[in-house]
Amino acid sequence: MTNAGEYPPIPVDDPDRKLAVADPESRDIPHISLARGAYTILLTGEQTGGRYCLIDMLIPPGGGPPLHRHDFEEMFSILEGEIELTFRGETCKASAGVTVNIPANAPHRFVNNSDKPAHLLCMCAPPGQEEYFLAVGDKIESRSAPPPSLSADELAQRRGRALALAAKYRTEFV
Repeated sequence: MTNAGEYPPIPVDDPDRKLAVADPESRDIPHISLARGAYTILLTGEQTGGRYCLIDMLIPPGGGPPLHRHDFEEMFSILEGEIELTFRGETCKASAGVTVNIPANAPHRFVNNSDKPAHLLCMCAPPGQEEYFLAVGDKIESRSAPPPSLSADELAQRRGRALALAAKYRTEFV
């Protein structure tokens, strides 16, 4: 039997931290159009005491980010549909019920190659990815709102903004 004194005590409760309840259908939380999908920021790093962020992702057929890497862990739970995941150059499929973890710094991407939408929960630890998405995406009214219709110039501007801000948010496109 171990001595409880061998371990540091659990910190006292911080009454300044509040319970966070996020409804993905609410119009009161951020919804973003990005990488052809609808991303809803369920929990921010501020709400989790800097521990993680949680993002609800609706990925249409053909949607998904380009090859990239970042210095934080990223976990996906596939709730509906299927994605094709490329990790360090190898490709696999992940469908509903599967959870994958992308180690920090590993090159990866995913794409929905099916003819149906995919629904994912994405957790990043530590947080910050939600701030990047807010900085580079287009705000939409709800997670079911259509993405904005962007001209070629507007698309180029979004890509330029994503590239320009990537390093600030610990991300690199490869």
